[in-house]
Amino acid sequence: MTRQSRAQKETVERVMHEFKHGELETHGRKVRNPRQAIAIALHEAGTSKQESEAANRRHLARTKRKERAGQTARAQKEGGRRRASGGDGRTRAELYAEAKRQGIPGRSKMDKAELARALQH
Repeated sequence: MTRQSRAQKETVERVMHEFKHGELETHGRKVRNPRQAIAIALHEAGTSKQESEAANRRHLARTKRKERAGQTARAQKEGGRRRASGGDGRTRAELYAEAKRQGIPGRSKMDKAELARALQH
């Protein structure tokens, strides 16, 4: 069996954390079986033996997209704290569009937090 990449390990850790805290769901129902949680973790991480390499890559890419978008159970639970530091819940693209409408100079080199601060002034 090949070694897991760092991204795959992080995904497995996140899924098992969700299981441990009762946040892991499949088809709208909480997962209570540890073996099922492990199977879900390996599937999401793209390390399943039963899937092809291409399918595993697709699964990992889809999972990472979900994590970046904040669509995991952990991100939804912690959403309140994260939103406070990054603005008012808008994406960087939305903040950039607003800065462009207001004509804020230097906006293309600003990160999300800087755009949020510039828009507040």
